[in-house]
Amino acid sequence: MKTKAWQIILVLALLLLSFSLFVLHYFIFNDLKYIFSYLLYDIAFIPIQILIVSLIIEKIISTREKKSVLNKMNMAIGIFFSEVGASLLEYFANMDPEVLNIRKKLSKEKDWTEKEFKSLVKELNTYNFQIHCISCELEDLHKFLSTKKDFLLHLLENGNLLEHDNFTDLLWSVFHLVEELSHRQKIETITEADKNHLVADVKRAYKLLMMEWLAYMKHLKSSYPYMFSLAIRTNPFDPNASVEIKS
Repeated sequence: MKTKAWQIILVLALLLLSFSLFVLHYFIFNDLKYIFSYLLYDIAFIPIQILIVSLIIEKIISTREKKSVLNKMNMAIGIFFSEVGASLLEYFANMDPEVLNIRKKLSKEKDWTEKEFKSLVKELNTYNFQIHCISCELEDLHKFLSTKKDFLLHLLENGNLLEHDNFTDLLWSVFHLVEELSHRQKIETITEADKNHLVADVKRAYKLLMMEWLAYMKHLKSSYPYMFSLAIRTNPFDPNASVEIKS
């Protein structure tokens, strides 16, 4: 980038002003030794000033910027789960023949501890995600996702989400599933091989969605307890979940 003319003029003006003040000081006090000693003293502090500005202050600013980006990113993730994610988990869970093995733990209580979150993450990493579905379930899934296509596109355009690789992978997997389903004119007539291909896409999105949902729940638990309360009362894995507080 070329230096602008006004910047060059400003630098020269400041240097000239500084030189003029040194000359004025010399004519008033006639003490050249003091001028040079003070100048050397001031130069000696330049490395310390650079250290403070470049390392400490820059670190503080960078931390604040990252926190701001993280907050915006988590807001986008929250909107995703509100608009798409929670409902999509219900669709996927209904196609999972083994979901009872994890439903109880994922719908457990209102107070997940740090230890329980770690245990759930470990269990989900080894969980054998299975999808058994019939054509009508894929058709229902297609109808739901087709109404969310524009919303998913807007999320993919969100630059803040590029900082979150796992969530970006999730968005791409869900969007890919939307595209795959959209290209089938009649899902009820697809071949078994084609159905297996779609099932593989569902499984990929299911696992990524499950892991990201748990990470989001952990974030809400630690940062926004009131939002965590609502998330628990609308837990897609809890068949008895109710948004109304009954006791």
